[in-house]
Amino acid sequence: MSTIPNRPNIETPCINVCEIDRPTGLCRGCGRSVPEIARWSKLTSIERRQIMNELPARKAARLGGAR
Repeated sequence: MSTIPNRPNIETPCINVCEIDRPTGLCRGCGRSVPEIARWSKLTSIERRQIMNELPARKAARLGGAR
């Protein structure tokens, strides 16, 4: 995980591969939805952690569906 520049206390799963997968509506890089990305800096650390905990399953589901 990285942090948002100029906001050292906000973790982000962003890996700078910012492309939205149309069928799922999720970022191909981090797995977040557009609304999650848009409000990321306003979420509490607990809300961000909950989303980050979901990302591995989202990625696995997306990759499984691509086969």
